[in-house]
Amino acid sequence: MMRRRTTLLTGCTALVLALGATACGGGPVSAGGGDKALDGQTVTVAGVWSGSEQKNFQKVLDAFTEKTGAKTQFVSTGDNVSTVVGSKIEGGNAPDVVMVPQVGVLQQFAKKGWLKPLSPAAQQTITADYAPVWKKYGSVDGTLYGLYFKAAHKSTVWYSPDAFTQAGVKPPKTYDELLKAGHTVSDSGLAAFAVAGQDGWTLTDWFENIYLSQAGPEKYDALATHKLKWSDPSVVEALSTLGKLFKDKQLIAGGQKEALNTDFPGSVEKVFGPKAEAGMVYEGDFVAGVAHDQFGKAIGKDANFFPFPAVGGGTAPVVSGGDAAVVLKDAKNAKAGMKLLEYLATPEAAAVWAKAGGFLSPNKKLDLAQYGDDVTRATAKSLVGAGDSVRFDMSDQAPAAFGGTKGTGEWKLLQDYLRDPSDPKATAAKLEAAAAKAYQD
Repeated sequence: MMRRRTTLLTGCTALVLALGATACGGGPVSAGGGDKALDGQTVTVAGVWSGSEQKNFQKVLDAFTEKTGAKTQFVSTGDNVSTVVGSKIEGGNAPDVVMVPQVGVLQQFAKKGWLKPLSPAAQQTITADYAPVWKKYGSVDGTLYGLYFKAAHKSTVWYSPDAFTQAGVKPPKTYDELLKAGHTVSDSGLAAFAVAGQDGWTLTDWFENIYLSQAGPEKYDALATHKLKWSDPSVVEALSTLGKLFKDKQLIAGGQKEALNTDFPGSVEKVFGPKAEAGMVYEGDFVAGVAHDQFGKAIGKDANFFPFPAVGGGTAPVVSGGDAAVVLKDAKNAKAGMKLLEYLATPEAAAVWAKAGGFLSPNKKLDLAQYGDDVTRATAKSLVGAGDSVRFDMSDQAPAAFGGTKGTGEWKLLQDYLRDPSDPKATAAKLEAAAAKAYQD
């Protein structure tokens, strides 16, 4: 399972990260004006997507071809985007465009001098049609390199309405209510939560939602950039809050041991599969894709969500992730690559994948009517209300050695903490030691 949350997204659900009140004007509405200005040229695009995601992105690339005449070639990199792209650059075979799944990787590419700044046309569109937070995450040292084409909403808790009805509980509004509802679900015969502890990235997402709500956005930003140490009392407090769930055998399907042997798809299966073992699973909007396409659940009827609840008197968190399109300096066809970025910045391009499903866009100009179900609209509404308080996935902002590598760094240490949540202070100290090394490297 990839670090990336959007793997396994398929056709049933999509969201809009419409982070602002109204759509603004400005920016090009097409790339090449529909006059086949790029006839005979080929744009190569590298990204982590495979399966249904790759097929749906290809529809966007085909629409670009129809508009401009440029052919496209997509290369799936697998999880290690930086390694694959780096080797291609060294071999003189750099792709024109890379879809970068982590802020930390975008920053790494920029600091190595691999990226071209976005064209004035692309910058104009982003400034007009995207919330400032997306411009911030696409920039390094004040220069805008990345366009966030695809986003994920990672503050959604998915549940079985039947399980909630049987237990007589309603979607909770606070973390304490969440644990209380979990015990009621457990008393009715199902475990409360399926936890995908085999995939360390899911545990980072749990921590990030708790930390953002409990400690607040300013400390979240400081921790994300390692300006605040992981040994800070606010981290210990968030780990303690997470530990209330981890150490409660009534709340986790199969207990800690089984959670550590459950991957993300398996956690969704425990709630929405043929033999339900739990009433809830926390993860991003992409849970719905698995529930619908692998287990035939009707979203909104057989599977629904509530926003990740507020923690400790804080505001309910909204954590996001996303894939940013960048153009490589050493690309053979960087000019046509930039035209592709100008196209991807438009609502027209976003609408192509939105219609196919399994997609959300940060573009405020994308008409919500392009998304086809009530669950999507409800999630979009919660995101619109979040405004610029949305925060990008913290582990995706970190160096990969700390925030994005299996068996090491934050992933491993949170798995260790799931196994034994008795000493949050010691875990915080280990996280700080790993972070200090990774940020220094």
